[in-house]
Amino acid sequence: MLRSLDTTDPRHRRLIVATATALLILAGVGTYLALAKDQHHQAPPKRSEPGAETPVQIRVSPQPVAADVSPIDKSSDPETFATGVATALFEWDTATMTSQTEYVDRLVSVADPTGEESAGLVSDIANYLPTATAWASLREYRTRQWLEITATSVPSVWPQAVAEAGTDGLLPGTTAYTIEGIRHRAGIWEDSPASSAHKVSFTVFLVCAPSYPTCHVLRLSLPEKPLG
Repeated sequence: MLRSLDTTDPRHRRLIVATATALLILAGVGTYLALAKDQHHQAPPKRSEPGAETPVQIRVSPQPVAADVSPIDKSSDPETFATGVATALFEWDTATMTSQTEYVDRLVSVADPTGEESAGLVSDIANYLPTATAWASLREYRTRQWLEITATSVPSVWPQAVAEAGTDGLLPGTTAYTIEGIRHRAGIWEDSPASSAHKVSFTVFLVCAPSYPTCHVLRLSLPEKPLG
């Protein structure tokens, strides 16, 4: 089982050695960029004749509606579960009344059953979600996001990481999957549909059988910092 950063558990020290060897970095808080505004330019205002009234444009945004946040499907298959976690990690819609907390809770609901990794996982998830300020800005443009997964694989260095962690380092069934894909965003800019796409890669750490009948997510690597 992965441990929090301030523990003195011997298994955690072995995992630090293993993940350091694999160049894993699990720290920091980051944000994602909004839809690129430099692809669209606002036309300069027209000059009015003296005495003419200047029309005022008022944007009326549709009232947000509640949306169901679908739970992550339980699975005993590590790859299937890892792809479900990855999909949920990138899936959100600011045009609804759904809060960021609800998206975080969806992931935490399938976290380490002991709770030992929950705080670390919440910190990891923050690296993938927009900040509160960015979220409010994205909501003005009714931005939604989703992930198109193109490849999944066990990192080539994972067997070495497990070996260096030792027999007491990780729970049986602990594994990792690196996800590669395309992050899509779509929204409304100047009353017209706008979209962007960006390649992403990251690693999901999880534990499955024989430790638990179904898989649970432990931690996430930083975006664009997958395990090698």
